[in-house]
Order: sequence, then structure tokens, then C-alpha cells
Amino acid sequence: MADAESLEPRIYVACLAAYNNGHLHGAWIDVEDADDVREAIAAMLASSPIAGAEEYAIHDYEDFGGVEIAEYAGIDRVVEIAGFLRERGPLGALVLEHLSGDLSAAAEALDDGYRGVFARLADYFQELTEETTAIPESLRYYIDYDAMARDASINGDVFTLEAPHGEVHVFWGR
Repeated sequence: MADAESLEPRIYVACLAAYNNGHLHGAWIDVEDADDVREAIAAMLASSPIAGAEEYAIHDYEDFGGVEIAEYAGIDRVVEIAGFLRERGPLGALVLEHLSGDLSAAAEALDDGYRGVFARLADYFQELTEETTAIPESLRYYIDYDAMARDASINGDVFTLEAPHGEVHVFWGR
């Protein structure tokens, strides 16, 4: 499931030897392939104003869709997150953040648990109920979809993530 808006994650890697000696030296690196990122870091360190520089830290990042990247995150992990976000887009970033960075749980939620985007969670339960249950016309006005939504949310049967215009993305709980 790809989102219409794509993400192109990149990190700013700083040379710590230069930083600790009062120099700003680093490079913005596109995060696509772990070996390429390591090569770019090595090249940045080799061109440091401090001879023999070996240590680096991620001092900034962009286009990770709100997912936080730690200063000393491993390159393989950063590349894995970037690949996930490039494939899954901003919705993938929301799910990944909601699930505390668990990539396999986020992929499962998107692949198997995503129910769509709705104005309210109650609208999802109304649609689900009307599509799966024959409701006699005389009972239609007695069904409390808000209560169904509230109970399902409290019980962990579903979780929601807010969309930009106030709608909610609905997922089956884990």
C-alpha cells in the first residue's frame, strides 16, 4: 500500500571530532542503501578538518514523516526505516510512530489491519454493520454506532490515527 505522497528520507551526519573542536563539519546523505550511507559517512570523515576523525552522529534528519531518528541510531536501522517510509509514505510513518517503531507490526497493521479512512470511527462501524448484517428497517434507528466504536476502541479491537482533515484512519487492533 503506497501513499500518494512519497517520502525521501535523508540524514545530516556530523563529524564529532570537528564538532568537539568547534568546527561544523558534516554532510546530508540520502538514505537508500546502507553501504552507500557508510561510504558517504567515510568520505565526510576523511574530509574532516580534524585529522583521523572516526566518530559521527546523526545531528538532523528530514522527510521521515515524523518518525524520530536517534543521534546514534545504527545505519542499518535507519536504512530499514527509510525503506519502509519510502514504500509506505506518510500513513506508514503515522503507523510506525504509533507502534513505537516496530516495523513488522506496522507492516502487518497496514497490510492486514487497515480498514480505510472515515469521518468518524462510528462511520466505520456503521458501514461494517450494514455490509455484514441484515438489519430490519424498524431497528435501524436504535443501533448506537458511537457506542460500538467507543467499546471497540476501549477493548483494543481497533485503533485510529488522525488524518490531516479531521478524518480517522481505522485499523484492527493487534
